Amino acid sequence: MSANRPFVLTIAGFDPSGGAGILADAKTFEQHHVYGFAVNTGNTIQTENEFFEIQWTDLDFVLKSLEKLFENHTIKAVKIGIIPSLNYLREIVWVVKKLSPKTKIVWDTVLKSTTEFDFINIKNQAFLIEILKEVDLITPNYDEILQLSSEEINAETIAKNLSEYCAVLLKGGHNPHEIGIDYLYTGNEILRLVPNSTLAYGKHGSGCVLSSAITANLALGQDLKTACSNAKKYIETYLQSNQTKLGYHYE
Repeated sequence: MSANRPFVLTIAGFDPSGGAGILADAKTFEQHHVYGFAVNTGNTIQTENEFFEIQWTDLDFVLKSLEKLFENHTIKAVKIGIIPSLNYLREIVWVVKKLSPKTKIVWDTVLKSTTEFDFINIKNQAFLIEILKEVDLITPNYDEILQLSSEEINAETIAKNLSEYCAVLLKGGHNPHEIGIDYLYTGNEILRLVPNSTLAYGKHGSGCVLSSAITANLALGQDLKTACSNAKKYIETYLQSNQTKLGYHYE
C-alpha cells in the first residue's frame, strides 16, 4: 500500500459540508497523489454558509492517535488546522517533533470562522513565538495575521517579523490593495505570488485547501517556494471550478 506515495497528515476539524477541515484536506491530498491520514481536533455543526457549534476533541485522545500513526508510518509532512488554544497547538507540535523531527509542519492559522466564531485568541506573544520556532510555515490571511501580533502594525511588517521564526505565506484573498496576490516571507527574502487569472469565485474552506496542497507538495519533495507556487495554481483551479461556495477538486 502507498509504495510510491509519501504519507501526510492533517490535524484539523471535521466540517460536515466537506468544504473545509479534514474532508477538504483528504480530497486535496488524493489529487496530489499522496496518502493522507487525519486526526480530528473537533466536530463542527456548520454549512458552507454558517458556523453553529464545535465540540473539541480531548487533547490526550489526539496525542495518542498521533503516537500510533507515527509509530507505524514515516509521515513526511503535517498540516494543522483549527485548534482551541495555543497550549493545545504546542502539545501537538511537540509530539510531532519528538516522534519525527524531520517532518514538515504547516499551520493554517484559522483563528475564527468566516461567520466570526472565534476558535483561538493569541494573548501570549512569547508563547506563540516558542511554537513558531518548531513550525516550518504558517498561512495567515490579512485579517488573521493582525491577531498574531501584540503590536498595532501593518500585516506586511508582522509577516516580516514572524518570518524570523518560521516562513510566512501571507495570503492575498483579503489583501485590501492587491487582491489575490500572496507573499511568501522566508527570513530575508520575500516572494510575490501573482495569480494567473482574475476569475475566481469565493469558496468555503479555500484556506484549508491551499495549506493542505502546500503540505502535499512538501511531502513530495518540493522546496517551500515551489510548493507554495504550485499550491497557488491548484487553488486557482479550485476557485474557478464553479460559482458556488463548495468547490470541485481536479488533478
